[in-house]
Amino acid sequence: MSDNHYPKPLVELINSISRLPGIGRRTAERIALSLHEWPSNELEFLGKQITDLKENVISCQKCGNFADSELCRICRNDSRDQTFICIVETAAQIPVIEKSGSFKGLYHVLNGRLSPVNGHGPERLNLEPLLSRLGKIQEVILATSPDFDGEATASFIANLLKDKNISITRIARGIPVGADISYADAASMAMAITSRRDMGV
Repeated sequence: MSDNHYPKPLVELINSISRLPGIGRRTAERIALSLHEWPSNELEFLGKQITDLKENVISCQKCGNFADSELCRICRNDSRDQTFICIVETAAQIPVIEKSGSFKGLYHVLNGRLSPVNGHGPERLNLEPLLSRLGKIQEVILATSPDFDGEATASFIANLLKDKNISITRIARGIPVGADISYADAASMAMAITSRRDMGV
């Protein structure tokens, strides 16, 4: 596609949209042209939603999940099982597990994972708050992605918690090796949670 067909503001919008994950150049072009057809008031509302996104959607002070107040809806829910905690790399992975309906406990967001190649060590992970939450916890489920960095992260945390008298398990089959669980379907995620295996530490 040649950008010569469009004025600069439209080209810039297409460029921005194409940076979104899973959005190719042609799709970005169609979205930009569609947005141009929207009424001005709807565009203004969308623009405000985007502008205020960082301010309105914050991190839960307890687990790191997406929240619109001090605590997320899961941490505010007293009916959740307080003895299980599922550790994920990012807050975006929590809805994937929730949609599977296979887990009713608590979560903890690491805000990343170990990646020695990229210089990401344990100091970059949200570990101190995790250690302070282990009081009532009987089982920790490591739900990091099943690729090299995800497995390394799971092993590191398992070793970190091995003397805490807590069952440490790892999500099992259902998620393909090398996949990012952020994009797993509900059925695969449910199988991975329910068939979790003991880490043996």
